Amino acid sequence: MVIPVQVMPEAEGLPLPDYQTPHSAGMDLRAAVSEPVTLQPGQRQLISAGIRIALPAGYEAQVRPRSGLAIKDGITLLNAPGTIDADYRGTIQVVLINLGAEPFAINRGDRIAQLVIAPVTRAEWQPVDEVDETARGPSGFGSTG
Repeated sequence: MVIPVQVMPEAEGLPLPDYQTPHSAGMDLRAAVSEPVTLQPGQRQLISAGIRIALPAGYEAQVRPRSGLAIKDGITLLNAPGTIDADYRGTIQVVLINLGAEPFAINRGDRIAQLVIAPVTRAEWQPVDEVDETARGPSGFGSTG
């Protein structure tokens, strides 16, 4: 699949999102910041990836945290996964938060999130008087162990 991508001025010279291994599901998004941004513990910040994309109808892009940043530094996304709809044409931005105990510096070109392209299934609701029963029933959070 080929997806049109526009590099914004703040991202000039940065690599396009890319897969790190042949079987990676996500492409790495990079920080398109002009100078380092330091996130203090508990602080959140919108960080530009510096690109605009034109997804085809029937697809979405999911912005997901990077596991290495999460385990090593406590850096994650507030709206994970963030959804980019096929009709969105703005610059991709990432809502990072520092859940770690130390300040964390984000430098130009740092890999800050992953972007996964996925097909979208659209549903239609069918009102009914009751839904079918299952062995699990209404058991919710934590009910399966």
